[in-house]
Amino acid sequence: MSLVKICGINDAAAFDAVVEAGANYVGFVFFPPSPRYVTGIEAKLLSGRHQGGPKRVGLFVQPSLDEIDDILQDISLDILQVHGAPEIVAALRDRFGRPVWRQLGVESEADFPARDEVSDGFIVEAKPPKGAARPGGNAVRADWDLLSRFKPTKPWLLAGGLNPGNVAEGLRRTGAPGADVSSGVETAPGRKDPALIKAFVAAARGA
Repeated sequence: MSLVKICGINDAAAFDAVVEAGANYVGFVFFPPSPRYVTGIEAKLLSGRHQGGPKRVGLFVQPSLDEIDDILQDISLDILQVHGAPEIVAALRDRFGRPVWRQLGVESEADFPARDEVSDGFIVEAKPPKGAARPGGNAVRADWDLLSRFKPTKPWLLAGGLNPGNVAEGLRRTGAPGADVSSGVETAPGRKDPALIKAFVAAARGA
């Protein structure tokens, strides 16, 4: 069964939909320029709506250790997801003692990670377009044929340009063990649609 992560949750209806749909992971974005940004307190309040359920993932961009420490004072995250160099991963694992996933922007095999990289997993998407204000979450579909040759030693989720209508095909063509979506289940930037969330989870599981 494919793993599913719904990222960028910032309101109660969306969080409830993620839980009800049975997604494996729910993502909170701790990056202020994003329209999906939440504070640690806001994430804590959302997370507290349901005990158990999906694992809580915190997304950070080039974070400092202190930045993450501040968030963890408010909410207990199961996984840290970072945009940053491989070197930061080891530091985060040592400091916080929890799995760290690294975001990968891929446009050729040269962007595939080293086999001995210490990251616990990867979120794999296309590189952002030139001039993009954010390093990820730009709704650009990755090269699925390229990613069919991606055989890392760690778990990974396919991301970028996915929606309920194409996620099953993306999973089949790449062989990814799961999918990560944000804008593909929104009606406007940062506004999740509960119906689309449930449809996405169902489509990914159907693959």
